[in-house]
Amino acid sequence: MSTRRVTLAAVIGAHGVIGEVRLKLFTESFESFRAFKSYQGDDRTLTLKSAKQTPKGVIARFAEVNDRNAAEALRGTELTIDRDALPPPAEGEVYVADLIGLAVVTTEGAPVGVVVAVENFGAGDILEIEQPGGKRFMVPFNAEAVPDVADSVILDPAYLP
Repeated sequence: MSTRRVTLAAVIGAHGVIGEVRLKLFTESFESFRAFKSYQGDDRTLTLKSAKQTPKGVIARFAEVNDRNAAEALRGTELTIDRDALPPPAEGEVYVADLIGLAVVTTEGAPVGVVVAVENFGAGDILEIEQPGGKRFMVPFNAEAVPDVADSVILDPAYLP
């Protein structure tokens, strides 16, 4: 079993007085989040009792959370699952978690570095790459800059610093 965790949601606050929480989802859909019955939240397991999608976001209830104070204490908690619990990505897709640690090479095969982070500031995913000397740079994660991802990230040399 993998030790890598993938964040599917984060608790952004309490909802009501019976222990429900508001969530920010990082999944493709609400159904993708609801497909799992338990999550790791900080140092404890949270068992999903119910979840509903509302016009203002997702509201969830966990078996271990019984009142507003307990729900409010979860604010900022990331809800994660083991990477191995996810289905294989579809053709042409990749999980962001799988990119971290991959070697980066140019289209000619020259080594560039390693992916150390994937950021998204609103306009799309950006790969942060660390070169062997420790210097880091960022490139857009799109077909022009990164034409392929397999056992390594293939980078168009035009995007090198």
